[in-house]
Amino acid sequence: QVQLVESGGGSVQAGGSVRLSCTISGYTYSIYCMAWFRQAPGKEREWVAAVDSHGDTQYADSVKGRFNISVDNAKNTLYLQIDSLKPEDTAMYYCAVTLSLRVCAGGRAGDPFEYRFWGQGTQVTVSS
Repeated sequence: QVQLVESGGGSVQAGGSVRLSCTISGYTYSIYCMAWFRQAPGKEREWVAAVDSHGDTQYADSVKGRFNISVDNAKNTLYLQIDSLKPEDTAMYYCAVTLSLRVCAGGRAGDPFEYRFWGQGTQVTVSS
């Protein structure tokens, strides 16, 4: 089993920055793809970014240039840096991981059904 705990959310002014963290514990040796998703009220869960075990990253077109996903393997922590925050970035942000090789490498990083393990989410609220 793998446990994920997000932190770092909060209320931020538009134009500001926030760094979300996802601490990963449990059976971490076979994690091949890690991702961030977000979900705004009344909307479907949206994929934001993913990183594989080699450090290769992928981003949704809507966040390229403002979001940066990274992982610190020594700390078993996944990060999401968000810059130039906009009110439309307001959402609950979730981290997710999969033990499957095919997700990041096979073009499926954006499919939430490919991820077996999820955190409880951390709220980011951006005010204008």
